[in-house]
Amino acid sequence: MNRIISANPPSSVTLGKPAVRWLTVDEESAGQRLDNYLLRHLKGVPKTHVYRIIRSGEVRINKGRASADARVAPGDVVRVPPVRVAEAKPTDGPQAAPAREFPVLLEDEHVLAIDKPAGVAVHGGSGVSFGVIEQLRRARPMAKTLELVHRLDRETSGILLVAKKRSALKHLQDQFRERETGKTYLALVLGDWPDKLKVIDAPLHKYLVPGGVGEGERRVKVVGKDDPDGMRAITLVKVRERLPGFTLLEVTIKTGRTHQIRVHLASQGHSIAGDEKYGDFDRNKALHKRGLKRMFLHAWRLQFTHPANGERVELHAPLPPDLQAFLTPE
Repeated sequence: MNRIISANPPSSVTLGKPAVRWLTVDEESAGQRLDNYLLRHLKGVPKTHVYRIIRSGEVRINKGRASADARVAPGDVVRVPPVRVAEAKPTDGPQAAPAREFPVLLEDEHVLAIDKPAGVAVHGGSGVSFGVIEQLRRARPMAKTLELVHRLDRETSGILLVAKKRSALKHLQDQFRERETGKTYLALVLGDWPDKLKVIDAPLHKYLVPGGVGEGERRVKVVGKDDPDGMRAITLVKVRERLPGFTLLEVTIKTGRTHQIRVHLASQGHSIAGDEKYGDFDRNKALHKRGLKRMFLHAWRLQFTHPANGERVELHAPLPPDLQAFLTPE
């Protein structure tokens, strides 16, 4: 018989011998990512451990393996392997996320849009103690709900949406899933991008780097259209400006795959300037000396339908000063 547990398990579960548990997804959690769902229900379990049990296949949805970005639905039964819940640490301890606000592009009672700086993860986990969402929650202790609607790579700057109500979260995530949003990035790539190359429709496959430096790191590669592990990914490209040795692109993604823009552009022989995973490492060293200290990828424009009033919203985040300065040196 399946057992339903709440977000705060009874003390017998927390303090007793760990055992397999089953969580039944309710209506309130519909559409939430599996990793967020588990993090909400496994208070006291380190984020790195939560991601580890997902990757290992020990977490199951309706008896099937699932990835961290899988969406749960009402009535789904989530199997959780035995995990020991650590005692809660004081919120003012050394590992606590420091309170921090970020530049606000839009805010009302339903949604918060911020301009995320580069170098800040959107959430804790995978070796990062905390990210934007934990810092926002610490800065706004009275907020009932603050949930990430989507993700940005740690190295990427720009527009990030946060839901302030569960109903808004589901509405917005549905839009992202159904490709009803418009997400456009500014990317500076190496070389002269061909005018005719406007659509990249190439499946992507996630894998872990085996052995040596970077072992266990998550990477992504383009695979053939008949590859069973490939996930379809579509990227639209428009030339914004041509510069000596570079091309500034407006890149709109129709799917939200991990590292999609970085891998798609690099697969065409034009990697993003400063990309340390998929870029030209020798060129990156030279660019660093010229003042480009990070990857030149910025979430510039976002279009979506407001979850409450149904109006179409278009947000813009200007290029950060460091990227603008690289484009227009004195």
